[in-house]
Amino acid sequence: MLSRTADSLYWVSRYVERAEYLARILDATTRLTNLPSAYGGAGTEWQSAVATAGCEETFAKAYGEANERNVCDFLSFNPDNPTSIRNCFALARSNARAVRTALTSEMWDALNGAWLELQRFERKRMDREEFARFLDWVKNVSLAFDGSAYRTMLRDDGYWFSRLGVNVERADNTARILDVKYHVLLPETEQVGGSLDYFQWTTMLREVSALTAYHWVYRQAVKPVLIADLLILNRRMPRSLASCYENISRFLDQIGDAYNRHGPAQRQARKTLTNLANTPIEAVLQRGLHEFIEDFITENNRLGNVIVEQYLQ
Repeated sequence: MLSRTADSLYWVSRYVERAEYLARILDATTRLTNLPSAYGGAGTEWQSAVATAGCEETFAKAYGEANERNVCDFLSFNPDNPTSIRNCFALARSNARAVRTALTSEMWDALNGAWLELQRFERKRMDREEFARFLDWVKNVSLAFDGSAYRTMLRDDGYWFSRLGVNVERADNTARILDVKYHVLLPETEQVGGSLDYFQWTTMLREVSALTAYHWVYRQAVKPVLIADLLILNRRMPRSLASCYENISRFLDQIGDAYNRHGPAQRQARKTLTNLANTPIEAVLQRGLHEFIEDFITENNRLGNVIVEQYLQ
């Protein structure tokens, strides 16, 4: 496979996964802002949504205030935001067109149909109910594309590069969600473990489709330490950091075997997976969840760069 074909497959999957992640952020933020005032929220939810998306500087240049209208427009449709849902779908489709013959017809139909449908959403003004339907539509597009890839692609290098993109992006997204909840959302005056803290953690679990899984695994009330354990170390949870790196390591090994080119990407992925496997959640919290997540995001970005240098240039 040509490196440019592998590169496009890798980024198609990353952009589709990122679009779904942004939809989940906006959905969760809307839930949090609908809290009764009695819960004592500090009103920083929309600012936290921008922080979670990792585009605070770009947003500050485009808008003055982080309110519902500005943040929803910026993260959903703004063409000047390189990571808006609109641009994620545009870049995914552009990459898909470049490697049309490497995709199955089901994958192309899911992505191309989504791009055409998106034009209709952009042209109309939406109230909250319509915007909620739009966010559900984005998540369904990601499910359709991901499902078609899983069910129709040959298990060869094209599939491995595609799944590699999904898991690198997913690991970054889960880490950012955890960090923003822990470091930004809860006001300094609010008690940890209070009603606001509980509702925010529950919303975060919904955001990563993990609320039911949490109760199946732990069978007790929502506790921050157990949520951190589920989303960081539990390999049975598909969006956990450990699960993502288990997949990343496996797909990199399969690519390395196919091309006889094992190198720094495989070593770094195995190192991160080993660190996650050998680190109990108590050690993570003792060190500091924010510090742990910051280091993880840095290492994950470094792995992305190494994958590009080793295979995609």
